[in-house]
Amino acid sequence: MAGRIPQSFIDTLLDRTDVVEVVDKRIKLKKTGKNYSARCPFHDEKTPSFSVNPDKQFYYCFGCGAGGNAIGFVMDYDNIDFVQAVENLALSAGLEVPREDNPQYNAKKDQSAPLFTALQQANQLYQAALRQDRDSNRAVAYLKGRGVSGQVAKHYQIGFAPPGWQYLLEQLGETNKAHLINSGMAIENDAGRVYDRFRDRIMFPIRDQRGRVVAFGGRVLGDGKPKYLNSPETPVFSKTRELYGLYEAKQSRKPIDRFVVVEGYMDVIALAQHDIHYAVATLGTATSEHHLSRLFRLVNEIIFCFDGDKAGRSAAERALLTVLPMLEDGKQARFLFLDEGQDPDSLVRQVGKQVFETLLKDARPVERFLFDLAADKLDVLSLEGKATLSKRALPLIQQLPKGVFRQLMLQALADKTGVDRQTLEALAESRQPKPKPILAPEPSQQPSRQRVDTASANDRGMAKLSSTLISLLLQRPDIAAKARVEDIAVLYDAGDTLLGDLLSLLHKQPNANTAMLLGHWYGTPEGEILARLAGEESIIPHDGIPAQFEDCLYRLTRTPKVKVLQERINELSHRTMAELADEQKRELMELLQEKRALELRPTHS
Repeated sequence: MAGRIPQSFIDTLLDRTDVVEVVDKRIKLKKTGKNYSARCPFHDEKTPSFSVNPDKQFYYCFGCGAGGNAIGFVMDYDNIDFVQAVENLALSAGLEVPREDNPQYNAKKDQSAPLFTALQQANQLYQAALRQDRDSNRAVAYLKGRGVSGQVAKHYQIGFAPPGWQYLLEQLGETNKAHLINSGMAIENDAGRVYDRFRDRIMFPIRDQRGRVVAFGGRVLGDGKPKYLNSPETPVFSKTRELYGLYEAKQSRKPIDRFVVVEGYMDVIALAQHDIHYAVATLGTATSEHHLSRLFRLVNEIIFCFDGDKAGRSAAERALLTVLPMLEDGKQARFLFLDEGQDPDSLVRQVGKQVFETLLKDARPVERFLFDLAADKLDVLSLEGKATLSKRALPLIQQLPKGVFRQLMLQALADKTGVDRQTLEALAESRQPKPKPILAPEPSQQPSRQRVDTASANDRGMAKLSSTLISLLLQRPDIAAKARVEDIAVLYDAGDTLLGDLLSLLHKQPNANTAMLLGHWYGTPEGEILARLAGEESIIPHDGIPAQFEDCLYRLTRTPKVKVLQERINELSHRTMAELADEQKRELMELLQEKRALELRPTHS
């Protein structure tokens, strides 16, 4: 099932939507040849590398790799989710969005809607209370004492929860009691008494990617405990998925080249007050893979900022274990450790923006932190120390994706231990050990997946052919008719599912255009591949595309076909001609002829 909205409607919507018009409403486009161009809205650049293709109805940036159809652009530019983007475009097109019959989704939506309403109403009440409540003077004085301006407080929608036990219930009424409990804003005790979770606290709303309030963090005024109190997990809030300040950072409309991950709400606020608008905070939990995936979709560099004490270093190690499998070539992670007693809030107010950003720039690169961690309390000049260093570092390096960075890390380990890189690679491939935390053993924090690349030169050649075929299909979807059903079957048997799925879809929907194809895989790893290949139209020759497609498809499917034929030929050839029945003799002759024909078939190169 495609999701909450029928795929047929999404195809119709894309067919009636002009991506040029959609983009031009948000950024000014300039006609350049057959396409339109502009400076990319998703990264800072001086020379336009953002291109919109009106014929194929997709956009692509040659600078940062952003690409997709009209729905994808609206999602990324307006900071909204898929459903909201479809609804907005449908409204502009005068279409009503249909819904597939999905009782489970409808039940979840019915349950969530009143929770969002209750949370937003609480947010409005808290903001009003900060300005008007007679008890809010201490909160205002605290914020002013921390240097928080009214503009920053408004941007982050900071509020105040008055000290009363039933403030929200009194303001919103008994009819909202269940919603306040289910959204985590109120607590019901064993005696059935309901009271506010947050009382006499400065309130920080946590917003999702659509800007909806999903939870709160509250800082106590005075000596109450705990100092910071967070909303519990609810049907609309998961601590491992949300980051405080991410929505506000994207709304700032300022270029974001990196994110700094801090630990507290006031750290984010203080950094924003000093025009460092790219800070986000985890919500009382370790940095998760989902957190980092969201950030790496937006930037190529993440800086973790921790206290320099043992707890901070343990948190940094957990972050290292999470980030290593995500460091594909081009992605970077750094670690900044502050002096004991310092936090980003106090430090930036002490040294200012320029010095703080210099500290970020000089933060410890991931490779240095990894080796420092592995060498902790070791005499790395001794043979025993070098052996232990290798034993600790190799499993960590093995978590890195295959690529140049991993090779450089293996070479660095070889230089430190005196063991040649080829031996280290052999050890890594044969043992495939899992990394063990060095400072703070917490097996649950270890990455759950490993990426293993076993591609041979022949596999890489087949993968290149497959990519070429996908690129040709994205430029000319109509050429899919040249692929036979048996060709698609061969692709599936060989494990080439993306190309097989693409051809199958085009056989079912021969009138599909490039934008529709991108829409079918939007939001998936395959969708990112398609968007990138669609943007490479300039390297695909426009003349002779059908012939090139036939030639590449033949070369890609020939190898597995020959393999199957050869296996059957070998099976029959193991017997003497006298042992073969007449029918098997004929089969053998036909197989040999077919194999020879495949091997001798001329190409269009």
